[in-house]
Amino acid sequence: MTFARPWLLLLLLLPVAWWWWRRNRKSAGTGFSDLRLLQLVRERAWLARIPTWCRLLAFAAWILAASGPRVGGAQVEMKKEGIAIVIAIDISSSMLAEDFAPSNRMEVAKQQAIAFIKGRSADRIGVVAFAGEALTQVPITVDYPVLEESVNQLKIGMLEDGTAIGTGLATAVSRLREAPGKSKVVLLITDGVNNRGTVDPRTAAAAAATLGIKVYPIGVGTEGEAPIPTGRGLSGFRYEMLPVQIDEPLMREIAAATGGRYFRAKDTESLTRIFQQIDALEKTPIQVTRYVRYDEIAKPLVLIGLVALALELLLGATLVVRTP
Repeated sequence: MTFARPWLLLLLLLPVAWWWWRRNRKSAGTGFSDLRLLQLVRERAWLARIPTWCRLLAFAAWILAASGPRVGGAQVEMKKEGIAIVIAIDISSSMLAEDFAPSNRMEVAKQQAIAFIKGRSADRIGVVAFAGEALTQVPITVDYPVLEESVNQLKIGMLEDGTAIGTGLATAVSRLREAPGKSKVVLLITDGVNNRGTVDPRTAAAAAATLGIKVYPIGVGTEGEAPIPTGRGLSGFRYEMLPVQIDEPLMREIAAATGGRYFRAKDTESLTRIFQQIDALEKTPIQVTRYVRYDEIAKPLVLIGLVALALELLLGATLVVRTP
């Protein structure tokens, strides 16, 4: 419990001083013709003290009420201006290349995307999948469990095969166009060269730049050759050692045009570090406003004082008779 006006508590010394003065003052004697009457007065002396204690209680209760007693605790209101983010993931068949331990590019990219989503707290996030065409898997939302599940459910073969980088980026930009907030970001994860789609990647990048959307392209794939699927047989995909082809000049051009940055992930560890870097670059600005809400408890004290005063007056008019 705290007090709004604690300095008023010093007034509690007044009833203590008054009680001490009343106790120690010399009162005039009273004659008794019958000593039995004196014995009766002594037996009921406690009753004579009740009005005094009632007056002290009333005075103390009103002083406490005037000092503003209150109970409650500090609370923190978090006001966050979240970033709008779209994670655009390439789900073409080449993402099955097994050059990212302990699995393929696709599974590792999904794991890192989910970890990135779990690390955000106030951002609106959407998921776009693209291959030969693009699909909005989840619109912009703050429902993180839904986002995580949608990324986890991404599979090769959901869309026509190919790598339509321009279409995937354009779809992500379209999703961010109406998103609230000033900061908007696209994480573009791909492992290939634009070879499908009707939208040129540079055109999509120009649209993103016009709307103030940063694009962080992430090229996934080791240097040299990697086991890449070239077809499907009775026992599953057939793999061949083929050169890794990522259009890095295009990725850098997209990043430069939108104020972003291009990253190259050559293994699982580097992809993890890239997501951590982007997470640090695009932090959510947070404004914290502290406020304290109290519940006043003065009314019960005022009531106690009134009851005590009424009891004093009642006893003074009936059972307790004062002498001069």
